[in-house]
Amino acid sequence: MVPVSLGRYDIVYFGNDWFAENRTSSHHVADQLARRTRVLYVDVPGLRAPKANGRDLRKIHRALLAAGRGPKQVGDRVWHITVPQIPFRRLPLVRRLNTAIGRVLVERAIRRLGFTRFVSWFVVPHPGLLAHAFDEAAVVYYCIDDYAALPDVDAGVVADLDAHLARCADQVFVASSLMLEQKLRLNRATALAPHGVDVALFRTAADARLPVAEAVRTLDHPIVGFFGLIEAWIDLDLIASIAERRPQWTFLMIGRVAVDPGRAKTLPNVRFVGPQPYRSLPNWAKAFDVAIIPYRLTRQVVNAAPLKLREYLATGKPVVAVPTPEVERFAGLVRTARGTEEFIQQIESALADDPEPDRVRRMEATQSMTWDRRIGKVVEIVERRLRQKEHGHP
Repeated sequence: MVPVSLGRYDIVYFGNDWFAENRTSSHHVADQLARRTRVLYVDVPGLRAPKANGRDLRKIHRALLAAGRGPKQVGDRVWHITVPQIPFRRLPLVRRLNTAIGRVLVERAIRRLGFTRFVSWFVVPHPGLLAHAFDEAAVVYYCIDDYAALPDVDAGVVADLDAHLARCADQVFVASSLMLEQKLRLNRATALAPHGVDVALFRTAADARLPVAEAVRTLDHPIVGFFGLIEAWIDLDLIASIAERRPQWTFLMIGRVAVDPGRAKTLPNVRFVGPQPYRSLPNWAKAFDVAIIPYRLTRQVVNAAPLKLREYLATGKPVVAVPTPEVERFAGLVRTARGTEEFIQQIESALADDPEPDRVRRMEATQSMTWDRRIGKVVEIVERRLRQKEHGHP
């Protein structure tokens, strides 16, 4: 498929941590845009207040060092800068200071790269006061989460920034149908942009030639697996309860642990193996007998469109997940469960009866969900908006 071209427009892309251990939809979208045009990836830390731990202190140190540097090439047609943000945004002086710092650093990078016609593309709301600050051709808000509902953020301030950006953007995209209803009330130029999936990568989990990750070769089966950031929205109490009830099952938890795992970390059949390179995830998933999405049903989760759901399906593995609006869209492909008893029942059902045709159906369901196709449609909408603006239409 020939990518849709953005033509003569470059992208100034405001996203989350480019160097994060887990690759999010923000990174996938930026990679896809870079196939079509040049991208300045503006790393904007500070959505939440930093914690007094080693990881956050290292991130602050890295951000401060990076702020003094010019754009650094980090990929084919991708350059990176960091714009530090002071997190105490309730203070008017802090908001003005953040905006001034952002404007100076981004303008400097734009000049060095020779960007003259570009689109400002926001994937996070907290730098949104920079929208329309650079004489850009258009502002896009690609909203992938209910940011005000994330843990450790100033919910009121973040909600205000999110609403401001949604209102002032020329085009808004959202990842879930529930967020579509919310954002349409703020901006009629809002469209649904479901997440894609790296189909070619995750399908390799079903390839007999792919080796299983070395660290899991000696684990006892059945293996109940999870990959992703292990944050406050992951129900580790649920994992512990199931693991206690089924000591013969191994629970393989892949990803950075950002919260106290509680009693789950004390159980011999629950293995936390930390973050793993993105391209190695199929090697780990190949060992799964069942993949799980054990979310707590918070507001953020209800509004979310879990990227890992599509990645799990692309591996062909059976999936047991909590029922959310986005999970229910895959009814017939995913088993849903609430609480310990239902999760045990559904996992046992998947272990006992998962015929080959079901595996094939799961894999085929993701065939048309590639990131290339998803972002191709998004780019077509943005190009249409640019043409309208060029002709003087709002």
